[in-house]
Amino acid sequence: MTELEQNITSYFGVMKDDSLQAISSRFQPETLKKGDFLLKTGKPCNKLSFIKSGLLRVYKQTEDKEVTQWISTPSYFVTDLSSLLFGSPARWNIQALTNAELFTISGGNYKSIGNVVPNWHELEKLFIAKCFTTLEDRVFTHLSMTAEERYTQFFEYNKELFNQVPLQYIASMLGMTAETFSRIRNKQLS
Repeated sequence: MTELEQNITSYFGVMKDDSLQAISSRFQPETLKKGDFLLKTGKPCNKLSFIKSGLLRVYKQTEDKEVTQWISTPSYFVTDLSSLLFGSPARWNIQALTNAELFTISGGNYKSIGNVVPNWHELEKLFIAKCFTTLEDRVFTHLSMTAEERYTQFFEYNKELFNQVPLQYIASMLGMTAETFSRIRNKQLS
């Protein structure tokens, strides 16, 4: 089983080999260079990508700052799910922070999976539920933890990102100012 197939199974659930092959065969390799955009705010999102290697930042520019929603790492999927499923303009920019290798499925191929995988709608529901659960966990973390607790938890699970990503992006993703992040970081390092 390929890495892509393992992650499809992880996200969408266990399926028959022919269904897994039907899904994975619709993904095509794609590369991004550091700084390239996978998606820009306001444009239609017509793809879902699995990150084989590299880092991508999901963010939005507001009137006075950039807000990082997520930093996507290898073995995760990345898209603007609302735009992909409902055809609305993308809410997020998705930009490569490093050179990246992706496996990408077009929106049309994604929507046609149900024609070849009999239980696709059940599998897709599990995928969306997993995305929703991740969002719920993140909201709960922001509501129930202090900035220092959020920093500590994120650092425990993502130490490598602190040397690969500009720290202001991590601060924004954790819902704190760069100054608060720096204060907490200095306290943790001492």
